[in-house]
Amino acid sequence: MLLYIIRHGDPIYNPDTLTDKGRAQAKALAKRLAVHGLDRIYCSPNGRARETAQPTCEALGLEAQIEPWTSEDLTWRDFSADNGRGGRGWTFHCQNTELKTEDMMSRAMSDWYNGAPFSKIDAKKGYERIIRESDAFTEKLGYRREGSVYRIIRPNDERVAVFCHQGFGTTWLSYLLAVPPAIFWSSFDISHSSITILRFQNNKNGLTAPMCITLGDTSHIYESGLPLQYNNTVDI
Repeated sequence: MLLYIIRHGDPIYNPDTLTDKGRAQAKALAKRLAVHGLDRIYCSPNGRARETAQPTCEALGLEAQIEPWTSEDLTWRDFSADNGRGGRGWTFHCQNTELKTEDMMSRAMSDWYNGAPFSKIDAKKGYERIIRESDAFTEKLGYRREGSVYRIIRPNDERVAVFCHQGFGTTWLSYLLAVPPAIFWSSFDISHSSITILRFQNNKNGLTAPMCITLGDTSHIYESGLPLQYNNTVDI
């Protein structure tokens, strides 16, 4: 199985929709995904994710199935806190060196959620929610989590896409790839309309572990002549 984790296009967060740039990105994304096609499309309930998925659904003649647990609203609830400047922000969007202190490195997978960046939230509870929902989702697709690997209960050769978000997506990827979340958050990111692909190889011994074969790919942006930028901040 190939699992495509796709971030929504350039957004307007209020109201929850896409900019004109985001809509152009969604159309470019549909053209890219039509090259080899998809077998199933899942989507966050948030408007910006659904709007991003729509051109691909139309191009492939598929209907997006809504997965409520992938909502960025839930992830924001679990992983945001007062930023001290009159608003809220992701606790893991601090200066990335704060997630790579000696203390955080020593915590790794054990109790990272007790580290200083997460002192204002119950990050353990939020991460455990994603773990539970992820395990139910991948088992539905034929792969049962056992520790850091997966038992193949039903070999799956499909291409499965999930249209979702940055905060949710990077948190989910850390679990799927068995990478400590603080390490993943401080080392990797996914930009607007980017495609990350995980391969669940159907090994003969009945066990598999997802391999990241593409991380944050935006080649469709280049092919369509759209601005090559990381989150509208850095020309790439």
